[in-house]
Amino acid sequence: MDAPVRPLADRMRPRAIGEFLGQEHLLGEGKALRRSIEAGHPHSMVLWGPPGTGKTTLARLVAEASGARFITISAVMSGVKDIRAAVDEARMLREQGQATVLFVDEAHRFNKSQQDAFLPYVEDGTLIFIGATTENPSFELNNALLSRVRTYVLRALSREALRGLLEQAVADPERGLGDRGLTISDEALGQLVELADGDARRGLTLLEVAADLADHGVIDQSALEEAAASGLRRFDKGGDAFYDQISALHKAVRGSDPNAALYWYCRMLDGGCDPLYIARRVVRMASEDIGNADPRGLQVALNAWEAQERLGSPEGELAIAHAITYLASVPKSNAVYAAYNAAMKAARESGSLEVPLHLRNAASRLMKELGYGEEYRYAHDEPDGYAAGEDYFPDDLPPQRFYEPLPRGLEAKIRDRFQRLRQQDANARWRRRK
Repeated sequence: MDAPVRPLADRMRPRAIGEFLGQEHLLGEGKALRRSIEAGHPHSMVLWGPPGTGKTTLARLVAEASGARFITISAVMSGVKDIRAAVDEARMLREQGQATVLFVDEAHRFNKSQQDAFLPYVEDGTLIFIGATTENPSFELNNALLSRVRTYVLRALSREALRGLLEQAVADPERGLGDRGLTISDEALGQLVELADGDARRGLTLLEVAADLADHGVIDQSALEEAAASGLRRFDKGGDAFYDQISALHKAVRGSDPNAALYWYCRMLDGGCDPLYIARRVVRMASEDIGNADPRGLQVALNAWEAQERLGSPEGELAIAHAITYLASVPKSNAVYAAYNAAMKAARESGSLEVPLHLRNAASRLMKELGYGEEYRYAHDEPDGYAAGEDYFPDDLPPQRFYEPLPRGLEAKIRDRFQRLRQQDANARWRRRK
C-alpha cells in the first residue's frame, strides 16, 4: 500500500536551522537560541507566536540537534494521564542515557493543576519542556512554570520571507511542487502572500489547493481566489491579536489620529470582529478620553451604537466610523476618568461615613426634629446660584478635589468657572473668620 501523501506544509518544514525562514531575531547568526541549538544544549522554553510561524518545527529541530527523543502532546486533546505517560517514557529514556524533549502544543489550554504537573520533572531534568502558545504566557501560564523556562517570541513571517518560502515550494521537486511543472504568476504570488498574512502554514495550504485547480500548469489569480474561498485576515477573537488591535484603535483615538484609528477599525472588521463590540468600546473612549472636553462625543458614540443595532452592516459600520473619526478629531480630556478613579478610591478607603445632617432630606416631622436638613443652603437662592463656602462632604472627610478640568475644549470654560467659584469660597471663609 502506498504511503499517504503528506501535506505540502508538512513536507516544506525546515530540516535544519539554516533552512528556517523568518525569526532572524532568534535564529540569526550569533543569536543565543541558535548557538544553544547548534551546540546541542537544549533548555526548557515557551515559544509564543501567531499560527504558522514555526513553533512546532523549531521544537523538533531543538530535539534533533541534541539527539533527544521528541514526544509531543496537545493540551486540547490530552490530560494529566497523558502527561504521566510522557514522564514515564522520559524517565525510562533517561536511565538509558537519552534526553527527552516534551513538546506541548497549545500549552495555554492546560489548567493550573495540569501545568503544575510538569514542574518537578522540569526541575530535576527528567525532561526538557517546550510549550507552544498563541496567547500571552504572562496571562495564560503559571508563574511557577514561567520561572523555570525561557520565553521566546516568534513573529508573523514578513512578506519577503513568505514570498521566498512559496517560491521555493513551487520550484522544489523533492518536497514541493517542482515535479509537476507548475508556474505561478507574479500577481497570484503577491495575492497569496497577502492572503497568508504572516502564516506560513496557511500560505502553503492555499498554494497546494490552488495548484490542484490550476489550468495548463499556471497558478493564476482565478485559481487562487477559488482556493481561498474566504480571505479573512489573522484575527483571534479571544486572543492577543484581538486585544492588540482594539488597543491600537483606542490609542489612535486618544492620540487624535483619525486616519490610524480608521485603519485599525477596518483591520478588525476585515478580520471578522463584531461591530457591536467595537461600538461599545467607542462609547468607553468617549468618556475616558474626551469627557467634558466635548460632551457631544458620548452622544455621537451612542448614536453610532444604536445605528449598528438598528441597521446592521454596512450602514451601521459607517456610523461607527463616523463616531471614531469624530472622537479622534476633538479636544481630549481624561479629567473625568481620573476623577472617577480617585473618588472611588476615597469612597473605598473612607468607610461608611454618615451623610451630614444638613444634607439629609427631612421627609417627616421626626426627621425635622432630629435636625435633618437644618442649615442647608438652597443654592438657587444664593448670589450666582452658588452657596459659597458650603461643604458637601461627610463631616469626617475633608473636602477633596477629584475633578480638575483641563484647559481644552469645553473643559476650559468649566475650569474658568471653577476658579471663580473657588475664589468665592475663599472669600466666604475669610468673612466667617472675621
